[in-house]
Amino acid sequence: MPLSMIQAGEPGRIKRVGGREDTRRFLENLGFVAGAAVTVVSELNGNMIVNIKDSRVAIGKDMANKIFVVRSGT
Repeated sequence: MPLSMIQAGEPGRIKRVGGREDTRRFLENLGFVAGAAVTVVSELNGNMIVNIKDSRVAIGKDMANKIFVVRSGT
């Protein structure tokens, strides 16, 4: 499921990152790589703040829709 579907406070693990090559590279540089743990801190109007690799990153809904995750423990 896309990261945008995860609720605030819910942990997940990145399964894959989609989109064009330059978009994938940008997200990978921010730490969004397959297998990384991610937790949504907050969501407002589709924009999200997430914890990834001990950092907080703000991303828009369009970017969050390109990051596919599974809920931790699934």
